[in-house]
Amino acid sequence: MQQDGVDAIGDQWRAERPDLGDLLPMELFGRVYRIAALMGERVERVYQPFGITRAEFDVLATLRRSGEPYNLSPKQLSDTLMLTTGGMTGRLDRLEKAGLIERQPNLDDRRSLRAQLTPSGKDTVDKAVAAGLELQRQILAKLAPDDARRLADLLRELLAAARY
Repeated sequence: MQQDGVDAIGDQWRAERPDLGDLLPMELFGRVYRIAALMGERVERVYQPFGITRAEFDVLATLRRSGEPYNLSPKQLSDTLMLTTGGMTGRLDRLEKAGLIERQPNLDDRRSLRAQLTPSGKDTVDKAVAAGLELQRQILAKLAPDDARRLADLLRELLAAARY
């Protein structure tokens, strides 16, 4: 198996702090963090031709996944994306200015508005999600299908453990 930068870090810690014992947790999470960062950068580049950032994609994708009429309150969006309402407002402002969403009156609460995908926003997110998924498929193709499924299952278990 080929060594990587995480192995080098582990070797350094083993030399300097042998008392730490098993470094598998550090190595595993180090790789998860690095994969997330590398894929985040690559996905960001995939979304650029569509005129959106990853952060803006997340908002558009959340609206798109919600089903017709593709509208949610800013609170629903911020809860789903784990953002502050202030952070969400900035994203919504940029997306509205780009014509990808529009703010609609909230029929349940006249004091607030709902974000709704425009036809252009729906088209943009549909193309962007397909492009991002294709990149992910290309990377995942380096693993055997059974290994990819097992990794997905293991990561699901790990994510559940991290939540508690």
